[in-house]
Amino acid sequence: MTDRSASSSTNTAAATDSRHRRRLLGAVGAAATAGLAGCTLWDPSEDDPETNADPDVAEGVSTYATHPDDDVTMFRRGLRRLGYYPDETVPDAVSVNWSFPINNVGHTAAKSSPLPTPDGETIVIAGDTGFVHGVQPSGEPRWLTETGATDLGFHGSPAIVDNTAYIGGYDGDLYAIDVETGEIVWHTPSHELEGTLAIGSSPAYYDGTLYVIAEYGSPSSGALWTFDATTGEPTWHDDRIWGQPHPSPTVDLETGRICAGSNDGVVYCWEFPDLEFAWEFQTGGEDGPDGEERADGEFNLGAEIKGTIAAHDGYGYVGSWDEQFYCIDLEDGTEEWAFEFEHRSMANPALDPEEDVVYTGSNDDHVYAIDCETGDQLWATDVNGSIIGAVTVTAGSVLVGSYDSHLYALDKETGERRWRVQNRGHVTSAPVPHDDRIYYAERGVFTNYWDDDAETILEEPGHAYCLVPDE
Repeated sequence: MTDRSASSSTNTAAATDSRHRRRLLGAVGAAATAGLAGCTLWDPSEDDPETNADPDVAEGVSTYATHPDDDVTMFRRGLRRLGYYPDETVPDAVSVNWSFPINNVGHTAAKSSPLPTPDGETIVIAGDTGFVHGVQPSGEPRWLTETGATDLGFHGSPAIVDNTAYIGGYDGDLYAIDVETGEIVWHTPSHELEGTLAIGSSPAYYDGTLYVIAEYGSPSSGALWTFDATTGEPTWHDDRIWGQPHPSPTVDLETGRICAGSNDGVVYCWEFPDLEFAWEFQTGGEDGPDGEERADGEFNLGAEIKGTIAAHDGYGYVGSWDEQFYCIDLEDGTEEWAFEFEHRSMANPALDPEEDVVYTGSNDDHVYAIDCETGDQLWATDVNGSIIGAVTVTAGSVLVGSYDSHLYALDKETGERRWRVQNRGHVTSAPVPHDDRIYYAERGVFTNYWDDDAETILEEPGHAYCLVPDE
């Protein structure tokens, strides 16, 4: 473990004010959201007798780590994209139970993450060759579906509702697949979405509607789309986004916000569920990011946002290529604090809402634990390679894949390494723990990838993996 320095724009007095505002926001948001979602989403402080007098609130859960509906599983485990698995315990030692090749394309984007169905009986795994696999937890195949996304395949992860998996491809199309049979239920092509270039984000699902971020070329831009989940019919879109966005949309029911970042270094935010545009936040400082001007001056490169926002207590947490990790007020888009890395950040953060700690990674080869309220560093651990996938937090451990071709398990409190597993290629999917198993995927192994004068050669396909406790 390595100690690192950090910078934070929040002092002690501001942090105290922030804690009071967070508690008030949680109480107001929960009252509004309980009626909207049919469940209580906030657990009041035990030292507040007035709110504890309400038995409905007192019996609630501290935060929704998954989804208000039990029959939904999503990338980063829920609408808030927390990557939080409090009921999963990482064993002291693991071994590979099974693996099979799934990724053959030399595209450097993070790979699609395996996702269990709500009943846990099928693991849906999408590859970068355009195939979607349905496998049993034992690794036995259930079905294999070929789609039209055969050039660059899938890099986003599915949202699974009841018996249907929804996923966007790098062909710009959106697919609905039956998880029992693998049959394509419906397919919305790019030409019905004004000629999308790709859908690299993972859909969000709420109350019969899919929320999807799409990418466009000429000029480099994007849009937030909504779809009828039953039919795939597009119902609304807003094309104000610049810079071919990759992150997935994050929904915070308490604050009534849906937001996502993009390659222009901007976080875009809409009211939820009415989708009136609320605000935008530019990373890279007051004058915008440094770098090459694009789209006739509409935006600059240099502060791209590649990771998906984690939302907690009225704030959004996200990193940027400007070497900063931001805490942003979801109500008005103002910066609460910024944490400084030594390299750009493109990881999907994980957040423990019980401990108020956010875990993220950087291309400076470190995983960081950061206090949500103050922006102070709690620990930092060197994992010997860039982190461009997703961090996962469990009951006692942090799971993260590295560009050094290992999956790491770190102690959640100290950052000390518990174990690491050697793989083939760069581990760039989210590690997904479920029922004493850990699922993840890697990219293929290539030679000459960065050499313009030599032929790029696939040495070995990237695999999907399942780890089990080592007896």
